[in-house]
Amino acid sequence: MIPINRSNTSSQIRLGGRRMPITPINGSSGKFLREVIRNTPGGETLMTCLQCGTCGGSCPSGPDMDHTPRHIFAMIEAGLEEDVLRSNTPWYCVSCYYCTVRCPREIPITDIMYTLKQKAVDAKLYDDSDAPDWSESFIGMVETYGRSYELGLATRYHLTHKPMQKFGLGPFALNMLIKNRLAFRPERIEKISQLQAILDRAKQLEATP
Repeated sequence: MIPINRSNTSSQIRLGGRRMPITPINGSSGKFLREVIRNTPGGETLMTCLQCGTCGGSCPSGPDMDHTPRHIFAMIEAGLEEDVLRSNTPWYCVSCYYCTVRCPREIPITDIMYTLKQKAVDAKLYDDSDAPDWSESFIGMVETYGRSYELGLATRYHLTHKPMQKFGLGPFALNMLIKNRLAFRPERIEKISQLQAILDRAKQLEATP
């Protein structure tokens, strides 16, 4: 784990072997921090982060992340926008909300990861170019059916992303079909129009300056 040392007097953090200044939120260089807070419901609690590491210790994807959530938060505070948006951390978040539930400061960590993913897509700063397409396909299924449709999602995504490399997944998919873990037809939730109205309203609010 990369140690992060914070000092109230030096206004710097040590990330690995580098010392970096902590960006004042009111300064012009704190623009990235202010954007993350503004674009995340409850994001102002990010300023209360204790750097305790509970989030990283709770994350099932932690070992695969190049930076733990607490490291990401320190980097946001330091104004390291490009480093944060190039990190794989938000993309490995599985939205289990375990970190959010356990956070002693009740920081909406999972929601901050969504914000960072959106900003990485907007800035075209992400290592896995397929990740945004996968996310878009998943969201499209939820908007249409109110839930994930695994077979449709896999077909839509894999046929347009390196399809020749997916033949090896055939036995796995067949086994899931045999065990009734992969439905041939999607199931639409009841009153899907109500969910779609909520999503449409959310998009309107998101687009409002």
